[in-house]
Amino acid sequence: MKAIVYERSGDASVLQVVERPVPEPGPGEVLVRMAVSGVNPTDWKARQAWPLPAGWQIPHQDGAGVVEAVGEGVDRTLIGERVWVWEAAWQRPWGTAAEYTLVPVRHAVPLGPASFDLGAALGIPFMTAHRCLTAGEFMPDKLHAGALSDHVVLVQGGAGAVGNAAIQLARWADACVITTVSSPEKAQLAAAAGASFVINYREQDVVEEVRKVAPDGVHTIVEVSAARNAAADVRMLRTGGAVCVYADDGGDEVTLPIRPLMVPNARWQFVLIYTAPKVAKAQAVTDIAAAVAQGAIRVGEEAGLPLHRYPLAEAAAAQQAVQDSVVGKVLVSTADE
Repeated sequence: MKAIVYERSGDASVLQVVERPVPEPGPGEVLVRMAVSGVNPTDWKARQAWPLPAGWQIPHQDGAGVVEAVGEGVDRTLIGERVWVWEAAWQRPWGTAAEYTLVPVRHAVPLGPASFDLGAALGIPFMTAHRCLTAGEFMPDKLHAGALSDHVVLVQGGAGAVGNAAIQLARWADACVITTVSSPEKAQLAAAAGASFVINYREQDVVEEVRKVAPDGVHTIVEVSAARNAAADVRMLRTGGAVCVYADDGGDEVTLPIRPLMVPNARWQFVLIYTAPKVAKAQAVTDIAAAVAQGAIRVGEEAGLPLHRYPLAEAAAAQQAVQDSVVGKVLVSTADE
């Protein structure tokens, strides 16, 4: 099989196209013939800094394809099943940037008739968004239609991959979704994703606009840039509200006022899906799969998430596009061209 492999940390030049034997699934594993691999920021960050316990690494956590074979203890009826894959490369060398990958069976989720493009876009962004939408005191442990009715959610940076996922999941759960963006073009994307109200933070006062919609404040804030937005976030939370921080865009330190957060019993929740509680990740997978089955999740520009496609041989360029903050979802075709 063809695979993208790197054997040392570094810039995108360490990624090489190699030929490897197709692996055999061990107990509890499935072999997936990949169709599409999804690229996330942690993929290039891992390439630069994460250790290589096996001495080599096939990158990318997310993807979609078809189960080709199963290992001992796995139901053989899964063979031929279309699946989406999550956390393929977390503490394992078998990522999705290859024609085949190995994952524990619980990491291969039935996709049904949904597109492989959609399947490859789920994983890390949607699981991160799910955690942000369920970690607050006012928020439910599970998402489903109606779970967030009477809730107001603020998504900072609604044109990003996690921002898009948070908007789509929150709207599926019937929340009122407010989001911030930096341009009219991104405003169109956030609106296409389903945001109820879109605020251009370069031209409008975010706190003032949010308070017009939610005079009592918002239940949770999905936060991409806590260093920039902390002061405003404090002013927009309702009693018991939460700020869920999943990235450090714009700075890696944040300063918080004590009393203004004590009085409303506010919560600051930091989110990294790889180390999130197992029960939270399992619930995220269940809920995301349900949303997909109900047709509530979409990809493409009409869903606020433009797709950028690369062949497997150009995986380095795909990672560089994500590192350069391209707007939308970067996908790598892993099937023969």
